[in-house]
Amino acid sequence: MRSFPHAMLREIYEQPDALRRTLAMYVDGPSLDANAWAPVADWTNADGEVLIAASGSSRHSGLVAEVTLEDLAGMAVDVEYASEYSCRGGNPAHKPSVIVISQSGETSDTLAALREAQSLGQKTLAITNHDTSSMAREATVSLPLGAGKELAIPATKSFTCQLAVLYLLALYEGSKRGHLDANAVAARVQELGQLTESIDSQLEPWERQMADLAAKYRSASTFLYLGRGVHYPIAREGALKLKEASYVHAEGYPSGELKHGPNALVSDRVPVVILATVDRHSADSRRRYEKTLQLLTDLQAQKATVLAIANAGDEDVPRLVSDCVFVEVAGEHILPIAEVVPLQLFSYFMALEHGVDVDAPRNLAKAVIES
Repeated sequence: MRSFPHAMLREIYEQPDALRRTLAMYVDGPSLDANAWAPVADWTNADGEVLIAASGSSRHSGLVAEVTLEDLAGMAVDVEYASEYSCRGGNPAHKPSVIVISQSGETSDTLAALREAQSLGQKTLAITNHDTSSMAREATVSLPLGAGKELAIPATKSFTCQLAVLYLLALYEGSKRGHLDANAVAARVQELGQLTESIDSQLEPWERQMADLAAKYRSASTFLYLGRGVHYPIAREGALKLKEASYVHAEGYPSGELKHGPNALVSDRVPVVILATVDRHSADSRRRYEKTLQLLTDLQAQKATVLAIANAGDEDVPRLVSDCVFVEVAGEHILPIAEVVPLQLFSYFMALEHGVDVDAPRNLAKAVIES
């Protein structure tokens, strides 16, 4: 058995098994486990309105869920910073169902948001990595993760397990609301299961490539991470991982916003990291991809340094960028689970390049219980 020098790298490698454990909690054979999802049957409000409150990486998984729940289940979703939601008050007449997401289930701002929603009579759903945590116990419904104990401060396996559970929730709600038939749900559940195997097979190649790229990019002062649609939150997550793990500044933006200001920063010292994957079975995904190719063409013309995450077999993206990392082809709404993993590895190796204790970066705690 391999020995890992840091908990963060070990936990990155544990993600396929963590995902398998999580899926086993909610999937029965080819489809969703009816018993596991029964508690969620009456959770949503009559209008299908949902508010997601979370912080840090958990908020980024919520932003992915916003797109997924809207696309697959036709729900109306908003995502709030938990720290803002718990302080600003709200409209007592407007009562969306509330999802709180937290690795620990004890994050103070998110717990305050849960309690605020409960006090207003709103139904709540907690997604945590600890099924006995305060959030899991106090929420109307709890959907725990099977990630297992996570020691490193930068979240890795808990994040991808959050994405998996939120995707399954979208399938459940999509089926319940008539947006997805049983065959569509079964096909998507099967694809999610296959994704865990795909990630497993790619981990070692990603590790080698990201170690080399971190050495190449170690002198960069700032990174701009870009993504469109459901991939934009992964750009934000990649930037956050880089900041908290390596102390290198980075910002995540929607790809279409680059020319609305941030492009002024792009230089030899400010590379661009762009998510350029595509689901060729989706017209919307293909349209976003074509726009991304045009942006890459423009960046090449201005001699920008660009690191791209693209589909295996893509021949267009590599010729437009400085470096390209490939992920296996997958559906639009589950690609984020795969494409975040090489970004986690990049932040890990950038931390090593900068001499950072990657498991315990300065000024940060695993669970923010005071704010």
